[in-house]
Amino acid sequence: MNDRSKLPYRPCAGAALFNAAGEVLLGRRKPKPGQAERSGSFEWQMPQGGIDEGEDPRDAAIRELYEETSVRSIEFLAEAPEWYAYDLPEEMVGSGWTQHYRGQIQKWFAFRFTGQESEIDVDHPGEGRFKAEFDQWRWQPLEALPDLVIPFKAGVYRNVVDAFRFLVR
Repeated sequence: MNDRSKLPYRPCAGAALFNAAGEVLLGRRKPKPGQAERSGSFEWQMPQGGIDEGEDPRDAAIRELYEETSVRSIEFLAEAPEWYAYDLPEEMVGSGWTQHYRGQIQKWFAFRFTGQESEIDVDHPGEGRFKAEFDQWRWQPLEALPDLVIPFKAGVYRNVVDAFRFLVR
């Protein structure tokens, strides 16, 4: 078996989208084909995804937000001061990007949502041009995030909470 610790991290950008009440947008990850429907927590996350070669991380966060939620009505608020990394558990390694990287290193950005909630469309993101990654969405207090994500990402989410806590009234 490979020593995964020698593999690089996949560069990724994330978007913490705040509403007027100071809550953050979360999407519930759709189960993969053949995967049993999940119940309870740990399937929620903020919009995030890989940074294309040569792409600015903030631009990647904005693109991922649109590709996963259709949201374009945003105002930039802040950038997390550091990149945050997580390692994939061995059982998550499979095909696609997970076979080439040990995990992800993420740069997070905070935005204020300035549109109407009717703009949020996780079923047909990007006017239907992108595959839906979420099957539900909701607003959640920032402090609750680490308890709602899959445990191996909880450390990153604690860092994001710490980085953006000052934005919550």
